[in-house]
Amino acid sequence: MRRYGKNPDEDDIRVRPNRKGNRPRTHIRPKHEDAQEGMVLTVDRGRLTCLVGDRTVMAMKARELGRKAAVVGDRVSLVGDLSGDKDTLARIVRIGERASVLRRTADDDDPYERVVVANADQLAIVTALADPEPRPRMIDRCLVAAYDGGLSPLLVLTKSDLASPDKLLEAYTPLGVPYVVTSRAELETGDAAGRVRELLDGRVTAFVGHSGVGKTTLVNALVPEDRRRTTGSVNAVTGRGRHTTTSALALPLDGGGGWVVDTPGVRSFGLHHVDPSRVIHAFPDLEPGTENCPRGCTHDSRQAECALDAWVAEGHADPARLDSLRRLLSTRERREGD
Repeated sequence: MRRYGKNPDEDDIRVRPNRKGNRPRTHIRPKHEDAQEGMVLTVDRGRLTCLVGDRTVMAMKARELGRKAAVVGDRVSLVGDLSGDKDTLARIVRIGERASVLRRTADDDDPYERVVVANADQLAIVTALADPEPRPRMIDRCLVAAYDGGLSPLLVLTKSDLASPDKLLEAYTPLGVPYVVTSRAELETGDAAGRVRELLDGRVTAFVGHSGVGKTTLVNALVPEDRRRTTGSVNAVTGRGRHTTTSALALPLDGGGGWVVDTPGVRSFGLHHVDPSRVIHAFPDLEPGTENCPRGCTHDSRQAECALDAWVAEGHADPARLDSLRRLLSTRERREGD
């Protein structure tokens, strides 16, 4: 039997039409040269709210993107109805290259990686000084994720009216992480929001922290009144907050000039996706000292032949910096809350 290709040149060959319509089948994908650029503000059950110009547009992901998912902060290209009117739906046809990515896993032994925010400049790690008690290992994990994802960390300490921040700041000062301390009274007067806003202007900042630490309360003080989110309270028995933020949402700073991304409260921050060898790049003062380390050196305290001990002993770096590095590396192998 003679077989013909997709484009037979014989005149007597009848090409069957597409059974689902009259349009001819094709493997050529449209280029969507008329697509407009936008930014993903939030994702809810397959529907993505995007900012296109000054309009908020509801969209869905094009089938041609396959399993590639868009997350909050993604720069995307959209086609279709971009009016932003009620009951209209656009289509995302391209997802831009990401400048930074904040990832986490549910736990250290969970291989499934979750992208929380894309294209953020800064990660604000919000920690209460009391009610609930601060968890340094959680802070360490967030720092590792920030360094690994290309974000600059910012430590935000809340509820300073309930406990002093001195002990916690003493542990993190050697890391050189910028910080800001707030109290509930300052949030009410607006003083806290003013000091925090100075560190956020002109940047996209993702906020992360345990439930009940005051993360959403702080975000509400930074954004326009009509964009504020619902807040909850801390359980007096368990000391844990109630999840009131269920999805990440990008919000403009009040007065413009930057964005904040409020993320759901987390009870664990797995680092299964992080290669421990990349953490050293966040310590430029220690990195030259690793040149004489043996092959496969992990730079942690169990590595007897690690060259960093001699490097620090010779006065090339502050011993507290080495302690900080090893504390961060150790979190890669521990479960939060141990």
